[in-house]
Amino acid sequence: MTHSPSSTASLSSSILDYRAIKGRTYHSSRHATEYFTPNDDQQQESVDLTHHYFTILLDDKLVLAPVDDDAPRVLDVGTGTGIWAIDFADTNPASSVTGTDLSPIQPSWVPPNLKFEVEDATLPWTFPPSSFDLIHMRYLFGGIKDWDFLFEQAYACCAPGGWVQSCELDAAMLSDDGTTTGNYGIDTWNKLFDLAGKKLGNSFTVIADDLQLQGVKKAGFKDVKVVNYKLPMGGWALDKKLKEVGEIALTALLNDIQGYTLMLWHDVLKWPEDEYQVFLASVRKAMKDKSIHAYMAIRFVYGRKPKA
Repeated sequence: MTHSPSSTASLSSSILDYRAIKGRTYHSSRHATEYFTPNDDQQQESVDLTHHYFTILLDDKLVLAPVDDDAPRVLDVGTGTGIWAIDFADTNPASSVTGTDLSPIQPSWVPPNLKFEVEDATLPWTFPPSSFDLIHMRYLFGGIKDWDFLFEQAYACCAPGGWVQSCELDAAMLSDDGTTTGNYGIDTWNKLFDLAGKKLGNSFTVIADDLQLQGVKKAGFKDVKVVNYKLPMGGWALDKKLKEVGEIALTALLNDIQGYTLMLWHDVLKWPEDEYQVFLASVRKAMKDKSIHAYMAIRFVYGRKPKA
């Protein structure tokens, strides 16, 4: 499919017709994807905080893949607020950067080498073959039914010699010392994402299920590398950098626990309404308990499309 104004979704009234669920707004129902987080200001704050902890975790690197500094054509899939794309475009003024998302929530004042488009990454991509030298994806968990298809589309749109980089998180809260075990808030959180993911058909266990690595390899990418991190929830880590990362990650979570769980609880699983506020309070209490050493798993997978 060629990329043209008629084939790429425009900012029409249907796209801007956001759905309202209990006071929060979500992407338009014109999209086939049932994405679980809101697109409103409160959730956007958490998205930007997420980018902030990644800059610290990765020592200000925006990409782990060994991409040429002058990679001319870059695609950011699921760009959200556009914060990664804006940073990349600012840092690499010779590059042409495109960010895509379900909702046009990105700022209008952006670097001149950056543009945003509304597109559903779960459908056939509308870019011509070999359009990009770097395809960046971060935190698409909970929104993808077919990860193999996603990476097939990325492979087709990636230029020979170009790179794809996928960063994902598993929603389950874990601990290495057993301090998360038996906690009502954490146990319910883990059960919520596990059952809702299965019902939606959208995995929240992308890392545990090894969907990135399998998908990247099946698509045909070579020189594939995997980098794993543990994302602390709170400032309990002894390592100074991880302590700061964990404090910001916890701030992002506490800023919008409702946004991460509202649709899954009420619309997907239809759990009891009167138990929801108790659940939220119990998660907040657990996350503020310094004796609980919770973390989430993060995985980067990147690979190169062969030149021939």
